[in-house]
Amino acid sequence: MSDLGPRPSVPYWHLWVDEEGVSHQRQCRLDHYGPHRVGDADAQWNNPQPRSEASVVFTVQPVGWVGEWHENPAPQWIVVLSGRWFIESMDGTRIEQGPGEFSLGEDQGCVEQGGRKGHRSGTVGNEPCCLMTVQLHVDPVRAPCHVR
Repeated sequence: MSDLGPRPSVPYWHLWVDEEGVSHQRQCRLDHYGPHRVGDADAQWNNPQPRSEASVVFTVQPVGWVGEWHENPAPQWIVVLSGRWFIESMDGTRIEQGPGEFSLGEDQGCVEQGGRKGHRSGTVGNEPCCLMTVQLHVDPVRAPCHVR
């Protein structure tokens, strides 16, 4: 059996909504990993999430694409496969992500303020941005970093 090394702590961004209906972003960490074996394979670190129904959607955003103010269609994990994109929340926080980075989009139920509701997003650079989303069929939680 191989040595697992130190327990992982993997960063992700969480787009969430406060009680006033304003979207915010906070960098969080997946850090509730435990050792797990699959059959006879060496142990690996797993951080299981609550079981729920989900839909997987792959998207390709062309160069120059901008999604003006909108909410995510459902709480969803968004993983950048290639290219780069940005996410801007109502509080003015703007982040950029590239391949291998991911976020939890959970900005449902925002209240429009000054023409802003939810978030803006768009491609960065001179190549399309390919994303994989895992849409969770669950109610959003109004708290940052609630994922274990």
